[in-house]
Amino acid sequence: MLIETSRLLLRPVEAKDVHSLFAIYGDPQTHQFNPRGPYPDLEYAREKLNGWLREWPDYGFGHWAVALNTQPDNIIGFGGLSIREGYENHRVFLGYRFATSAWGKGLATEFASAALNSGFEHFGIPQISATVRENHLASQRVLEKIGMQKVGFQGDPVHGVGSYIFRQTNHQTGRRGN
Repeated sequence: MLIETSRLLLRPVEAKDVHSLFAIYGDPQTHQFNPRGPYPDLEYAREKLNGWLREWPDYGFGHWAVALNTQPDNIIGFGGLSIREGYENHRVFLGYRFATSAWGKGLATEFASAALNSGFEHFGIPQISATVRENHLASQRVLEKIGMQKVGFQGDPVHGVGSYIFRQTNHQTGRRGN
């Protein structure tokens, strides 16, 4: 499913995106709030991408490659909706990561809003969650701007920095947040 916003073009990921994926996810700067660190090599990026490629046929939604609509062949980020197990009362999660050249321009907010709205309106997902590290204030602001609400906290004794859990319920149900 292609989505176009005022500045962005979102298209489902393709196998050819592996080099762009590694360029973004292999960059240590894009992982400053992720204790697992950057992707170590192209093969690891290929394995992750292969998982993302299975999402669309398996679930009917998944990850997008994100480009400016004025430069559709230049991938500036990736993000999407994915299934995660192990979180009580949460199943579908919103996530994204952008190249450092795209930071500070409101593009993450524009992407996250489009992904959230598509999840509700096109895919019929009743509730979407997100996790963000407690020290990642910029991503917390993105989620707040698109109407997601902080509903919990999960500590991380291994890495020392926990994550807030945000959630938004489909507005068509008349409920928000919890």
